[in-house]
Amino acid sequence: MVNKKLFGLTGGILMGVAHLLWMILIGLNLAKPMMDKILSLHHIQLTYSIIGFRWGHALLLVVFTFIVGYAVGWVLAAVCNLLKEKKI
Repeated sequence: MVNKKLFGLTGGILMGVAHLLWMILIGLNLAKPMMDKILSLHHIQLTYSIIGFRWGHALLLVVFTFIVGYAVGWVLAAVCNLLKEKKI
């Protein structure tokens, strides 16, 4: 059996940390050059802007993505457990 709480925490931490790193890139003004490079590797050129860093938005983003990551991890573990029980 897969531990749903542990799998949920793993998903939440991964999502939260990924978005925390994104917020750090925005704070250091490195987000746009990085995105431009990634998009150019995919042969895409867009006109867009990245708004300035805001502590409130950063905190909400990290908390929200942690919650979503936890929920997704929990659901995946539950589905895995169901499939194991049914031996599919």
